[in-house]
Amino acid sequence: MILPQTYAATMFLLVLSLLCLAIWVSTYKLAGKWRFELYYFDFAFGLFATALILAFTVGNLGYDGFNFLDDLQHAGKRQWLYCFAAGMIFNFANLLLMGAVSVAGTVVAFPTAMGVGLILSSVLNFVTVRSGSGTFILLGSGLVLASIVVNAINHRILVWQRHEEQARAGRAKSTRRPSSAKGIILALVSGLIMGSFWPLLDKARQGDLGMGPYAIGGIFAFGVFFSTFVFNIFFMNLPVEGDPIDIGGYFGARPIQHVWALIGGTIWCVGTVAGMVTLAVPEAQQGNPGLRAVLGQAAPLLTALIGMFVWRELKSTDMRVKALAFLMVVLYGCGVVLLSVAPLYVHRV
Repeated sequence: MILPQTYAATMFLLVLSLLCLAIWVSTYKLAGKWRFELYYFDFAFGLFATALILAFTVGNLGYDGFNFLDDLQHAGKRQWLYCFAAGMIFNFANLLLMGAVSVAGTVVAFPTAMGVGLILSSVLNFVTVRSGSGTFILLGSGLVLASIVVNAINHRILVWQRHEEQARAGRAKSTRRPSSAKGIILALVSGLIMGSFWPLLDKARQGDLGMGPYAIGGIFAFGVFFSTFVFNIFFMNLPVEGDPIDIGGYFGARPIQHVWALIGGTIWCVGTVAGMVTLAVPEAQQGNPGLRAVLGQAAPLLTALIGMFVWRELKSTDMRVKALAFLMVVLYGCGVVLLSVAPLYVHRV
């Protein structure tokens, strides 16, 4: 298998992972008015196909003579199960995240869901492993939590403002202010589930029988692909928004919509596998762990910024909304930095 041999190559993969994990959801926007449940079938297929392509190409090349199939045969069956279960857990969380995006947009959904997942994983890691500065973890978690609260308040104001605009234009169905809770709740639940699959992936790759990054990517992607046909049918019949839909809507979509969904799965898979590959290189080539952690956790923030400035999710809003969005970005960014550098100061704080 091919692994980066220099610090520069490792940093390139980290930046690639950051960009891919930040922009993949934009393909859902580019697909136009298409229900996320139908989009997700192609997303899961593109993800699985890309994982297999990577496994049987770069996962089979290199000078170590240890290919993708050797990695699978060497790994223990328990590691297979851990990885497959992690893929299924992630998939359910990601479907909830897509539901939150369809209801509230990326500016609300991604920082909220990923922020909750980051807090949960950081606290669990500190409690179980006792690694890192408890002070920095507490402060960082508090800042991320504060950003989530600010985001929720800002979303409520935004929903009310848009309802008032529709009411003045005569397009509102009711004069009663709509609730903004659905998108926030979906994102919160997604984040709680999202933060629980990483320990399984760690168990899958650690130890003498642990799997390499390309094997993990393949089994994880199979867990996502397999569970999509179970979870997605649930969301189609009990949708988070709108009426129930059937599979006929998938076949009635325009070809370009299928293409964008496949590209979305490909981008996500490339970003995730690139991040896993950087964890497999020798520690001396991984560079500063704080910088590596920041790059690994900054994707939701970049996604929110793309939602603000590319997709204009905050257009036609007053300065109060824009100021709260800026405050959310600052709080989230500072929290990520503190949580990322916490392991470096375990003996100093």
